Amino acid sequence: MDSLIEYLDGKRQLVNTQLENYVTANTDEGRVRDAMLYSIEAGGKRLRPILLLATIEAFRGNPSKGLPVACALEMIHTYSLIHDDLPAMDNDDVRRGQPTNHKKFDEATAILAGDALLTLSFQIITDSNDLTNDEKVFIVRELSKASGPKGMVNGQMKDMQYENHDIPLRELEDIHRQKTGRLLNFAVLSGAYLAEADDQVMDNLTAMAGALGLIFQIQDDILDVVGDSHAIGKPIGSDEGNNKSTYPQLLGLEGAIAQKDGYVEVAQNALHESGINGTTLSELIDYLSSRDR
Repeated sequence: MDSLIEYLDGKRQLVNTQLENYVTANTDEGRVRDAMLYSIEAGGKRLRPILLLATIEAFRGNPSKGLPVACALEMIHTYSLIHDDLPAMDNDDVRRGQPTNHKKFDEATAILAGDALLTLSFQIITDSNDLTNDEKVFIVRELSKASGPKGMVNGQMKDMQYENHDIPLRELEDIHRQKTGRLLNFAVLSGAYLAEADDQVMDNLTAMAGALGLIFQIQDDILDVVGDSHAIGKPIGSDEGNNKSTYPQLLGLEGAIAQKDGYVEVAQNALHESGINGTTLSELIDYLSSRDR
């Protein structure tokens, strides 16, 4: 586990440095840049870009080729958090242990900072000298689909619509396959694509990435019940306060843990079928399942 923590820290530092460079190099000085950097520099786990880079490495590809894509992915994730925290959505005051973007600045600035990160993400991909034109088209198309109206955005919409409603497990999983799972899915599949994995492997990894999104979300829900607010960086119990359906609410705490363990098995089996079990990617599945923040 120590070696994995060192790996995560090293990749996180690499991504953080590159993210800041991209923002400062492609924006003018001023309030929008300040707000963008405020949320970027707040840190975070950087799990999505790390998953992308780890997938490339699992196939012995060149991770530097994936770095612009990894940073673009994290920009989209960060924009979604800025908007998700707004009063019209989850109305959160704290993110990653500090005031949310709209509390630090104001609502209009937070909206524009999120918009700027979203649009800059695609510029980063198309400007890259490390990607071929075909790779740029593939990545832009798949990232747009993962984050757009059939992906993350629709998952967020459904998540808000179903507040104050009891929903079945199947519907809850559909929400999180879009809201959380699609960007995680993109991280794994784009990494495999850039490492030139074959079609059969890509099919196996689709199953692995789908399970991974649900593992991540179930653990998030569990931490919202039993986690440490200082470690998580936001108050626990926020899902209950917003009357959201969660896995512990539907299945009980032990049932949610059992559901998560089932998806861990699915993910590890899919890695085995892909011929890349025993890699850092395999360790990351177990880490995501047991993380405390």
